[in-house]
Amino acid sequence: MGDTGVTTTDAAAPWLIVGLGNPGPEYAMNRHNVGFMVADLLAERIGGKFKRAGKAQAQVIEGRIGPPGPANRRVILAKPMSYMNLSGGPVTALRDFYKVPTANIVAIHDELDIDYGVLRLKLGGGDNGHNGLKSMTKAMGPDYHRVRFGIGRPPGRMQVADFVLKDFASAERKELNYFVDRASDAVECLVIEGLERAQGTYNS
Repeated sequence: MGDTGVTTTDAAAPWLIVGLGNPGPEYAMNRHNVGFMVADLLAERIGGKFKRAGKAQAQVIEGRIGPPGPANRRVILAKPMSYMNLSGGPVTALRDFYKVPTANIVAIHDELDIDYGVLRLKLGGGDNGHNGLKSMTKAMGPDYHRVRFGIGRPPGRMQVADFVLKDFASAERKELNYFVDRASDAVECLVIEGLERAQGTYNS
């Protein structure tokens, strides 16, 4: 699988937080790009601007999350620029460059099988047909964290591919900022306080 072999969470090791999506303005408000939306809000909180990451096909920000002291974490916030179904290459390149344990990687992504706005956090598992996760797991194995942002199932007979590549509906957009804010809080809680605490607070 090309894994580093390091899967345990190391308090001193950096975290790689990956928002999954597709590059380009035509995709910006798609349901499939909610990972990018959360990453953009986290970037605002860190106070940095995304920049191209050397040879890795991604935009990154380096910064810190958490209060001063032992709970403070070094993070690399990333948005792959490869298109969703090729996310594994850029993420693996960043993992290797920054020497991030696989268990310190967080993928933020849309999830069809969860109601709109509901969050589920977990470590490892399958890809549930999500092409971004499929690419990441193929590149480095499944043992990374996921912050799953519910988008619900497509209505009627609409194809899944059409549904995820459409913008959020007007009724959904009224609450989108709130849900993106809550997902950003969940990522911060996961990194600072650990998966169990984050699940207890944000899994609903």
